[in-house]
Amino acid sequence: MTKRVLATAVMVLGLASLALGIAFIAIGQSKENYLQDAMNQEQITLTLPEDRVAAGEFVDSAAEAQKAADLIRSHRHEMGTYNEVLGGQQFDPSDPKHLSYGQAINLENYLYLAVASFGLTMLAKGVGVGFVLAGIAIVIIGLLLFQRRRQDAGVAHAGE
Repeated sequence: MTKRVLATAVMVLGLASLALGIAFIAIGQSKENYLQDAMNQEQITLTLPEDRVAAGEFVDSAAEAQKAADLIRSHRHEMGTYNEVLGGQQFDPSDPKHLSYGQAINLENYLYLAVASFGLTMLAKGVGVGFVLAGIAIVIIGLLLFQRRRQDAGVAHAGE
């Protein structure tokens, strides 16, 4: 009786791991699709080759966002540091130099946040794959426990 309960518990744990893994993969893919759609709506083409821009493509992946953000950061650094640009004053949106710097830092942060978000979606999908593989292994162990229980029961009946 206890072997049957153990085998059943192992099978339930394996199936739960499979379900959790599938959920992680689905959520990760769903969020990745959301990020790509949101980035396509922004229509950022910085660092993309002209043929891809002509084809209507936009920055919509972690690698493309990283490349664009790095370029913006290098241009922003050419303008100077935050304190150098502001000259010790508060930010003034009517000053074109302040506004350009603020826009650059906003777009840079948006792109770096996209890079981090894409990384998180990849992590979620990777964890999901791990849960699926563990679930499959646990289910196989549960099946082996059921088979072993039947073999043990057959040996017990044969010995009577």
